[in-house]
Amino acid sequence: MTMELTGEQLKVTETQLKRYLPRSQQVYGFLVLRNRVRSDSVRVLVDRWPEFKVIVCKPQYEQKGDRFKDTLVFAKDEAILEETIRKSSVIDWTQYLCLGINLCHLEIFKAVASEKDVSSSKLAVCHMMILEDVSNLPSIDSSGISLSSLDESHVGLVNQMWKFGKNEGAARMIRNMIANFPSCCVLDAERTPVSWILTYASCAMGILYTLPEHRGKSYAKVLVSTMAKRLHAQGYPVYCFIEEENDVSYRLFKKLGFIEDPSYREAWFGFNDSF
Repeated sequence: MTMELTGEQLKVTETQLKRYLPRSQQVYGFLVLRNRVRSDSVRVLVDRWPEFKVIVCKPQYEQKGDRFKDTLVFAKDEAILEETIRKSSVIDWTQYLCLGINLCHLEIFKAVASEKDVSSSKLAVCHMMILEDVSNLPSIDSSGISLSSLDESHVGLVNQMWKFGKNEGAARMIRNMIANFPSCCVLDAERTPVSWILTYASCAMGILYTLPEHRGKSYAKVLVSTMAKRLHAQGYPVYCFIEEENDVSYRLFKKLGFIEDPSYREAWFGFNDSF
């Protein structure tokens, strides 16, 4: 049996998930934002209540291009996870699925997908970097730098520069992020963003980017530090995902005081990628 959580149950679940950090970080961060900020519609399903073993945050796919709406999963019991994701009411294996999970659960999803004759492809495997104490941030001089938040007029620029972007589905996701979640950017003399960072629906910082001609000016350090302080001040977790091959970003966040649990990796996989 599975059930959908609403209202007060979502707040209780947010509190319960704190006990399982850092493994629960992504679903916990999602619920922190979900319980405070308006955003896209997502159903939060559990195997049972209140002593749940599996949580699935399931977005509402409204159109074919909704490839950037992640299904997020946290599980304490792999046998119950396997049983839960076999149900069509929880995972619709007939449509495209972008899945964010602890890498240790991947084989379960691949096995169930294989049973249902569904293909899979790796999108990213990431370090999860957490700032446990904002006082660990080094002092960074931002004098002379014009900081602001992104707005609707910047969606096209961010979409064009993002490695997974340059399409309408990504633009919709970025528009939702800018409209509803914290963001920060460096503006040039014409008030155009030249460096920026956003917040995903999971409360993770991301899409950090500086235009090539403006690199080497420590803008990324200023943005990460500013966003970390802002998220912390609002009671949000301060963390991000760094792709395994992205050594430059990994070193940047380490220098800024972020740490990781080396035994933990978060993975994103696409299923039914032919859709």
